[in-house]
Amino acid sequence: MTTAPAGSSIRFHSPSYDERELEAVRAALAGHSQGDGPIGRRVEARLAELTGASRVLLTTSCSHAMELALLALGVGPGQEVICPSFTFASTANAALRVGARPVFAEIEEATLGLDPRDVERRLTPRTAVLLPVHYAGVAPDMEALLDIAKRRGLRVVEDAAQGIAARWRGRALGTLGDAGCLSFHETKNLSCGEGGALLVSDPELAKRAEIAREKGTNRAAFFRGEVDKYTWVAEGSSYVLSDVLAAILDVQLDKLAEVQARRAAVVARYRAGLADWAAREGVRLPAELPEREPNHHIFYLLYPETARRDRALAALRSRGVMATFHYIPLHSAPQGRRIGADYELPVTERVSATLLRLPLHARLSDADLDRVIDAVRGAEA
Repeated sequence: MTTAPAGSSIRFHSPSYDERELEAVRAALAGHSQGDGPIGRRVEARLAELTGASRVLLTTSCSHAMELALLALGVGPGQEVICPSFTFASTANAALRVGARPVFAEIEEATLGLDPRDVERRLTPRTAVLLPVHYAGVAPDMEALLDIAKRRGLRVVEDAAQGIAARWRGRALGTLGDAGCLSFHETKNLSCGEGGALLVSDPELAKRAEIAREKGTNRAAFFRGEVDKYTWVAEGSSYVLSDVLAAILDVQLDKLAEVQARRAAVVARYRAGLADWAAREGVRLPAELPEREPNHHIFYLLYPETARRDRALAALRSRGVMATFHYIPLHSAPQGRRIGADYELPVTERVSATLLRLPLHARLSDADLDRVIDAVRGAEA
């Protein structure tokens, strides 16, 4: 395992790449490099086995997976998609890209995910989809959210960008609703630089998504021998992941157990080294919650005040620890205001203003972690 030399900066994230990924890319370049090839189909099958999803479609990003899900579900103008404000812009952009309107709701204190009580308050006759985000690979109150969807006849699309290898009540995140969307961005537990996947259970939805993913054509059915020629049959776009990037994912899946074990060890060391300090200083560590099997994607600190968070962030960076904040709430962003999100979400705003993320990746050594812990504990000394 490569680690940072003493005195050097400790990176916030670092993908677990080595010669195996290079060899896989070379092999892909020597064969089939476009999308929906033999490597991509193998990776889709492996992800289906890992998650229990009936069908997995690789995409160029989680952003595109969410767009694809909404497109396949027929969501469009005049409809609303409820999602948290505490998320990346892609969650809301997916709704805008199909002509729908994102409606921002509050987050829960414990999970930092979509709050069902606030969702109830924001339902209208135009609501079509609930789009919960599994922040840090931790599911929000999915029982309540799925119940709302069932009672109101709504669809559920999971933004599980951070959710690979995490579970709720034994079920993989991304398989709880009508569709789930994964990310394989460089910052994620499994990475191919840029990539994503759509997970679906309904065969008809999978068929519509497959067509939309292939520019609105039935090309995939043609290559399976189901039709004698392929043509344009529906609206779509180019969402297919290259086999070159799929080859990286194939190797990454081989490493999943190793990567997850190291990430779990990193989190355990952070908890052991910071628990007493956090209790004394009024800083909150991520909750350990029943029914949720984490994937150790993010380890965050929630400070009691913004000023203390900002001082700690500056102190950590001055000591070579590349810690960072996270999302600026979408409802307060320029585009959020432009689409009419002119209300307050106090929990979201407080979390955004006080959250600090520590470095977390499989390349961190125990010496690195000791440096991070010492820097956190001494940041306000």
